Amino acid sequence: MKNDQIFKLIDGVFTPAEAGKVLTALINSKINHHNLEDFSNHIRFNNDLSHSKKRVVELTETKEKIKNLLEVAEANGVNLVVNSTIEISFNE
Repeated sequence: MKNDQIFKLIDGVFTPAEAGKVLTALINSKINHHNLEDFSNHIRFNNDLSHSKKRVVELTETKEKIKNLLEVAEANGVNLVVNSTIEISFNE
């Protein structure tokens, strides 16, 4: 098996509304992960939450920047090209 794998997650041209739905769902999923899963690990195993809290702030800021970009696209009547890949590798 190859050590590195790359998967195309998003690849297309979207209206601002469509892009907003896709990107917001993706970011919200990551925020929920940090808010729920890591909190659960903290309660059960007393893990440190500082990384998760930092990531939630970063993701919330990214979400706001994307919202602003979508508003500009909407105001200018343009579509958006959105591409996203996921790279997965083994950590030995």
